Amino acid sequence: MKVLDANIQQLRDDGYSVIENAIDPELLSRGQEAMWELCPRPADYFANTGAHAPLSTSQFAGLHRFPFPNWDLNRLVVNQNLIDAAEKICGTKDLELYQAEFWAKYSGAVDYGQLHHFDYGNHTLVVPKRASTHVQLAAFVLLSDVSEADAPTYVVPTKSVRDTPFVPRTQTTRAFASQEVAITGTAGSVFFYKTDTLHRGSNFTQPGRARFTLLVNLQPRGWRWTGRTAWPREALSESWSETMVRMTPQQRALFGFPAPGDEYWDEQTIRDVGMRYSGMDMDPYRQR
Repeated sequence: MKVLDANIQQLRDDGYSVIENAIDPELLSRGQEAMWELCPRPADYFANTGAHAPLSTSQFAGLHRFPFPNWDLNRLVVNQNLIDAAEKICGTKDLELYQAEFWAKYSGAVDYGQLHHFDYGNHTLVVPKRASTHVQLAAFVLLSDVSEADAPTYVVPTKSVRDTPFVPRTQTTRAFASQEVAITGTAGSVFFYKTDTLHRGSNFTQPGRARFTLLVNLQPRGWRWTGRTAWPREALSESWSETMVRMTPQQRALFGFPAPGDEYWDEQTIRDVGMRYSGMDMDPYRQR
């Protein structure tokens, strides 16, 4: 993924940027096939919506938390192009991946419309500091084409709301409707925005449409009042173990796994972690 200076500047000025064709086509295709383990194909859903009634209970009913049952979808979360872009945007290689989800939406299933809001509410204990270089970055990996008919996210450029307080977090009026921009793109594109960017979800405007995305949140490691997921709560699942084994040391470190050279590693921990995660290559952790 080639992150241009223009993308970084747009993130600083407007709070968002879209990078087209960010995911390798083969990896994208395999991830798209893997997502049907989590949700119905559009043709199946629209052929019998009653069979998928739970998807109509809430606009968030199509959300699934990482790790997923299939490595082909999991590896898109830690795709090297995505990580390289986040490192450049955040200005550091010491990143924390603090949330990842898959989201399926179907036209007519439920009201997906939202008011303009900031995402920081469940990402930090306080509020964003506009003068800080610490970036809480959200990445939407588009797994399907998103046009203005496909319930796109609408964002309000930061320069339009720079003097607006972060409280209330949700804007109860449509005061910024004239400034908002629809985020569209082809499958394989990545939409980046910051958690202090005003935005909203929208509804489909045509029947028979569906939208599929991966949501990945990253930030520089270090601020103890920010985050969202305690990954050890997932560590007993079979999907987590398989995913950890398949990842590289760099990818594992995104979740807080001790990096090679960390003082955590000694003969005992190398032996026992290797037993816990059968098949994991422990050689990188033997190097001091």
